[in-house]
Amino acid sequence: MIRVPEVRLLDENNEQMGVVTSDRAREMARERGLDLVEISPMAVPPVCRIMDYGKFKYEQKKRANESKKKQHNIQVKELRIRPQTGEHDVAVRLRQAREFLNAGDKVAVIAVFRGREVTHPEIGLEALREFAEELKDVGRVERTGSLEGKRITMILAPSRKQA
Repeated sequence: MIRVPEVRLLDENNEQMGVVTSDRAREMARERGLDLVEISPMAVPPVCRIMDYGKFKYEQKKRANESKKKQHNIQVKELRIRPQTGEHDVAVRLRQAREFLNAGDKVAVIAVFRGREVTHPEIGLEALREFAEELKDVGRVERTGSLEGKRITMILAPSRKQA
């Protein structure tokens, strides 16, 4: 509801119609079968536009949906290795991580310890360091390995030039 006595009016083609009374502006909008919308309430006098508000909201929603389609949601893919994991298995995990990073997703590499392996976390850290070194061309380390219980987690993000 527009409660000021005078407004600066724009018509449906965005052309200035000058300063008119609020009642006259409402009447002009009603004659054209459109709505009177306050665009800039802080201006002196406030700026109002004659427009089809329903159509405006519809087009705004359509633009928002269009931009939503084009964005890529980054997911965190998880890969697990153990300190005793063989070379071939590590190569498979490297290939998977490379695919995920090229697709723009983050990769959480987790070194899992069993039994007494946890007494030597440096072996797991070294495995993660080598993993990151192999992928430095497509990804960067976002969070270095940190020991949490019987696992060490490292997060790799796509390189800035790729993302």
